[in-house]
Amino acid sequence: MLFFLFFKLMFLVAGFAFYFLPTLIASSRQSRSQSGIFVLNLLLGWTFIGWFVALIWAFASERRYYGYSHY
Repeated sequence: MLFFLFFKLMFLVAGFAFYFLPTLIASSRQSRSQSGIFVLNLLLGWTFIGWFVALIWAFASERRYYGYSHY
């Protein structure tokens, strides 16, 4: 019984991680649009189109740079 509870918990954690994958990607890339991607993912992520748009936005958004540019 404890094994099945652990399995259900791990499945739930993996599901949340997959659902919020665009937000996690935007956060790891330090995107300027991180909060917008989170809101889109939270509100429309349950639709495949909303989740896919948030994913594309997470990869296409401009990164936030700190410090001096080397150009």
